[in-house]
Amino acid sequence: MRKVAVGAAVVCAAAVCAAAAVVVRQRMKSSRKWARAMAIVKELDDKCGTPLGKLRQVADAMTVEMHAGLASEGGSKLKMIISYVDNLPTGDEKGLFYALDLGGTNFRVLRVKLGGREKRVVKQEFEEVSTPPELMTGTSAQLFDYIAEALAKFVATESEDLHPEPNKQRELGFTFSFPVKQTSIASGTLIRWTKGFNIEDAVGKDVVQELTKAMHRKGLDMCVTALVNDTVGTLAGGRYYHPDVIASVILGTGTNAAYVERTSAIPKWHGPLPKSGEMVINMEWGNFRSSHLPLTEYDIALDEESLNPGEQIYEKMISGMYLGEIVRRVLCKMAEEASFFGDTVPPKLKTRFVLRTPDMSAMHHDTSPDLKVVATKLKDVLGITNTSLKMRKVIVEICDIVASRAACLAAAGILGILKKLGRDTLKQGEKQKSVIALDGGLYEHYAKFRDCLEFTLKELVGDEVAETIMMEHSMDGSGIGAALLAASHSPYLQEEDEEFY
Repeated sequence: MRKVAVGAAVVCAAAVCAAAAVVVRQRMKSSRKWARAMAIVKELDDKCGTPLGKLRQVADAMTVEMHAGLASEGGSKLKMIISYVDNLPTGDEKGLFYALDLGGTNFRVLRVKLGGREKRVVKQEFEEVSTPPELMTGTSAQLFDYIAEALAKFVATESEDLHPEPNKQRELGFTFSFPVKQTSIASGTLIRWTKGFNIEDAVGKDVVQELTKAMHRKGLDMCVTALVNDTVGTLAGGRYYHPDVIASVILGTGTNAAYVERTSAIPKWHGPLPKSGEMVINMEWGNFRSSHLPLTEYDIALDEESLNPGEQIYEKMISGMYLGEIVRRVLCKMAEEASFFGDTVPPKLKTRFVLRTPDMSAMHHDTSPDLKVVATKLKDVLGITNTSLKMRKVIVEICDIVASRAACLAAAGILGILKKLGRDTLKQGEKQKSVIALDGGLYEHYAKFRDCLEFTLKELVGDEVAETIMMEHSMDGSGIGAALLAASHSPYLQEEDEEFY
């Protein structure tokens, strides 16, 4: 009996040892996986690093590219497009004006009644319309017919007190937020599409003519008075309320910047320029590229798989369309190489652009003790359940790394504009105000991004210069700005001036 008991004890002990060994192996395996996951996060943090010295190099490169883009056509990745906006709103504008703002997956139609310096905007009405995905890759006629029809329906709701003056045609400011080579304030040919649009037969065509033909097909009598980029419209909207606005930046689905340049600084090859002394330049800064940009393997892969590889590199690093996708790619690598979400990669995690930047922002801003919002987003968007608090904290850290890099690079771009205008330093005895008008969902709704951007710019310029720089949120600037530019460039103004003289 004793031998049996001893034998049983030995077997039992062996089983316990084996079980313990399995547990140890599992823990070691789990530990190795976690270490690999943390190594991926650490590498991301290192590659996304934006110390002030690097950001100043990015700013200097932006300034150099601005000079090069103005000096010769094709001399820079920055298009530096002459906008032909030389008559910015003053506040004296009066009358009824419409605006069409096409800049992404939605477009807006607006009507604005202006009452001059005392009354300013008397009344403003707008409607937002979704662009069907199939029209983003269809034909030019299909897209513009859809827009014209929506515009005609909106005009039909015009109340009695908002009709245009007798014998005057309705005037429209057209915000077209894609690269356009302008030939006048009311004409311009499409250079290329961005933001997921890819309507091949529209490239090289005058977008105002395309819209005008569509309006005629829909029986709508309206004159396009001003063709502007959303950033130019934002600048105009900002200047309407603040005379010290010198530049504007859009940080939304895409990104761009515009600024007010002295006409004396614009080379003569651009042709005759107005005598007003200033001209708004549409930079198309989304296409900026520099060796100083902290690119990662995720950025490179995203670019290679995009509709426009090699283009819009800066935009792909800092704009709302791409930040969530960068985070998804990091999480996917962690799932594949470190089994971060279990032994199999969650199927939804492999879907490109399934994680949108608003989802990323919600996770980044989660302040609940158990990071409940992060858990909910992972479950609802990516189909990932049973995550630990430790894992959720890592995901928030990844969001912070990607968003902070984007905000810091945007700040460096703004510094580049200030350098070009000589406003990054103080002149003796002078403290001129420099106001930057900003708009776009990323800036408006992603608080941690916005705070990081503003803090970084102050760090870059120093406390003394920072006192002279203001960043103003220009609400709906691209929309109302187009209506204001339609007003400030109205052909009826010229007729009134001629009658006066």
